[in-house]
Amino acid sequence: MKVYVGMSADLVHPGHMNILNIAASYGDVTVGLLTDKAIAGYKRLPFMTYDQREMVIKNIKGVCEVIPQHTLDYVENLEKVRPDYVVHGDDWKTGPQKQTRERVISTISQWGGKLIEPAYTEGISSTQLNGMLKEIGVSPVTRQQRLKRLLENKKIVRTLEAHSGLSGLIVENASVKKDGRSVEFDAIWESSLTDSTMKGKPDIEAVDTTSRLQTINEIFEVTTKPMIYDGDTGGKPEHLAFTVRSLERLGVSAIVIEDKVGLKKNSLFGTEVEQYQASIEDFCHKIETGKKSQVGNDFMIFARIESLIFNKPVDDALERAAAYLDAGADGVMIHTKNKSEKDILEFCRRYQDAGHTAPIIAVPSSYNKVYEEQLIEAGVKIVIYANHLLRAAYPAMMEVAKEILRNERSYECNDTCMSIKEILELIPGTK
Repeated sequence: MKVYVGMSADLVHPGHMNILNIAASYGDVTVGLLTDKAIAGYKRLPFMTYDQREMVIKNIKGVCEVIPQHTLDYVENLEKVRPDYVVHGDDWKTGPQKQTRERVISTISQWGGKLIEPAYTEGISSTQLNGMLKEIGVSPVTRQQRLKRLLENKKIVRTLEAHSGLSGLIVENASVKKDGRSVEFDAIWESSLTDSTMKGKPDIEAVDTTSRLQTINEIFEVTTKPMIYDGDTGGKPEHLAFTVRSLERLGVSAIVIEDKVGLKKNSLFGTEVEQYQASIEDFCHKIETGKKSQVGNDFMIFARIESLIFNKPVDDALERAAAYLDAGADGVMIHTKNKSEKDILEFCRRYQDAGHTAPIIAVPSSYNKVYEEQLIEAGVKIVIYANHLLRAAYPAMMEVAKEILRNERSYECNDTCMSIKEILELIPGTK
C-alpha cells in the first residue's frame, strides 16, 4: 500500500511524528515536502532550507521516499504517486486549508484512495516553537543569509523601517490574516533619515557610522529578521570598505548606496536644493571597492540610482544600472520624488527587457498609491516602506503633549495611549 503525507517540517515536533507513525502503519510512506517557495507563499520563510528539511525527514523511521511539493495544492503530486491513503491531521477540516482538503478527497477518490485524519496533537505547534526561537534569537550568519533566501523564494520582500528596539519589535511581530494567509514584513530597513531624526539631527550624514551601528545592535537584540542598511552616499570609497566589514560582522544583509556626491541632502527635495549626482566612473569605483572589502559571499551592495530625482530621463537611469551591475552591484534601487509611478514602472520594464536579472528595489514614499501587485508585475523584488513608523509616531506624541497642556492632566489621553499593562507586556522578559 502507498501512503502520502504532505508536510512543511520546518520545526519537527511530536505532532509530526504521530502523523508519520500512523501513516507508516498503513503502508510505504512518501512525504511530499513543501518547497521553501510554497511555504513562503502563505506564511513565513522556513528556518531550515529545503535540503536541510529533506535530510531530517529522510532519516525518520518509516519514511520511504521524500519528494518536493511545489504548491500548497496536493493534486499534482497525488496524480504522480496515486496513493492508497493520504494522512493529514484533522485540523484542516476548517480554516484556510479546507479547500485543499476537498481537492485531495476529490482526487484520490478517482482511484479509490482514502483520507486518514488523526486527531490534532494538542499542546504543541510550529507557531509556538517559532515564538520560542524568536526569544532565543538568531546568529549573525543565519540572519545575513536570510535575505538571499527571501529573494529566491518570495514574489516580493516586504520591508519596513525601524529606528529603535521598540520599532524593531513592531516590524518583527506585526502580522495580519489575509485570504487565509499570514502576511507580515520580511525585513528591516535601517533608515538614515529616521535614525538621524530620532537623534534630532538633519538628514545630511551628520550621524556617524559608530552611532548607527549602535542603533543596529539595539534592533538586532530584539529581532530575528534580516536588515537592509541605508548607506547614504557610502562616503569615500576607503570609508565604505570599513562600513561594509562592520555591517557584515553584525549580520546585516545588504547596504544601499546612492550615486550622489558632496553634502548629502534628502532625495525627496530633488533639485530644490543643491545636490550633485556622481559620475558613472566614480560610483563604479566605489561599488568595486565595497565588493572587494567583503569577507563572505552573502552580503550584498545595492546601487541606488538618483537619475529620476535629478529630472534626468529613464535612459540615463538604465545606462547607470548597466554600469553599476558590471562593477559588481548585487542589484539596484530606483528612486523618484514624483507622485506617479509611471517612470519607475517604465524603468523596471526596460531593465528586464535589457536582460538584467539582479533584484530591483522600489521605495514608494511619494508614489504611494501603487499596489505591491503592480510592483511585482513590473519585476520589483524588494519594496521598502522607508520612514512610516517614525512618521506615524511623531504626530501621536505631539498630540498627547498638547492634550496634557490643554487639560493640565493626562486623563484625556487615555484613549490615545497604550495602557501601562499593555506596554509592559509588549517587551519580552519584562514580567
